[in-house]
Amino acid sequence: MIRVLIVGTGGMARAHVEAYQAMEDVEVVAGVDVNPDTLAAFQADFGIPHGFSTVEEAIAWGAFDAVSNVTPDAIHYRTTLPLLAAGKHVLCEKPLAVSEEHATEMAEAAQQAGVVNMVNLTYRNVPALIHAAQLAAEGRIGDIRHFEASYLQSWLTQPAWGDWATEHQWLWRLSTRHGSMGVLGDVGVHIIDFASFAAGAPVERVSCRLQTFDKAEGNEIFPYVLDANDSMAMHLRLTNGAIGVVHASRFASGHLNDLRLRLYGTKGGLDLRYEKGQSVLYICEGEAMLTGDWTELSPPEVPTNYERFIAAVREGTSVLPDFARGAALQRVLDLAVVSDAQAAADQLV
Repeated sequence: MIRVLIVGTGGMARAHVEAYQAMEDVEVVAGVDVNPDTLAAFQADFGIPHGFSTVEEAIAWGAFDAVSNVTPDAIHYRTTLPLLAAGKHVLCEKPLAVSEEHATEMAEAAQQAGVVNMVNLTYRNVPALIHAAQLAAEGRIGDIRHFEASYLQSWLTQPAWGDWATEHQWLWRLSTRHGSMGVLGDVGVHIIDFASFAAGAPVERVSCRLQTFDKAEGNEIFPYVLDANDSMAMHLRLTNGAIGVVHASRFASGHLNDLRLRLYGTKGGLDLRYEKGQSVLYICEGEAMLTGDWTELSPPEVPTNYERFIAAVREGTSVLPDFARGAALQRVLDLAVVSDAQAAADQLV
């Protein structure tokens, strides 16, 4: 039996516990949250027997094997390090940290502890992405030359997921004071991983522009200062020489939670779409390149991140994307912020 501790029992934690409770020989034994009401409701809803207000209290208790860290971004660092030092396996939500320095320290600590460590990059669960990466790695579309990728949401323009202006679960994502890196850290990390993973090469160079829009009087809804970026546009060069564009926004009206990736190689192209929770993959290759015709593929199902994490814990093996990948992605995010800060040097038309 693998015993799991959930650290941070807010909205996203529910997806974690539901995934674990659907597995055989896995038990969610405890939760950790500084908010006693949130923790109590979480325990009651899912029948979780133990609850703690701090990670340190949970470690002193000790009757767990693995952890899902579902705290806000800025809390990952200080809650994960004690768990690694205690020899616990950790699946951490993305982004791994809010600075490359902290993310690298977490990756090094995980390696030294010899524990399973994984970043929950949600879209590694998408069959079309895994299949696209495999096809690219096999050389099916030749050498990758160009790519374009987007992650589009619209919860700042419509209430499908709730009223962002009155609900804390959305407001904190708009405030750097509350640990948010804005759309860059929240969904940018996903689409950067999405594109570079499928293309089979890490990022080498970054140019980025970030934009924060006025959303309330004085850009503040107490106690939240709404200063985190809402949209990003990025140009990347990968180590394999491919260049491309990546963009993301919370103002993409007409898109609830949609990702798209196009990879172009010397022998063909791939077009991946994830819309309304469903993924599709198209390929153009061979003679079809003469007419620009695309064929839909049927990617095989893939295990979820939660399933792969638990399997690695059972088998004592490593699993991807690990903390080292999280640190590499954090470097890209940090460089994106630096690039945007230097935007004053751009030529004005």
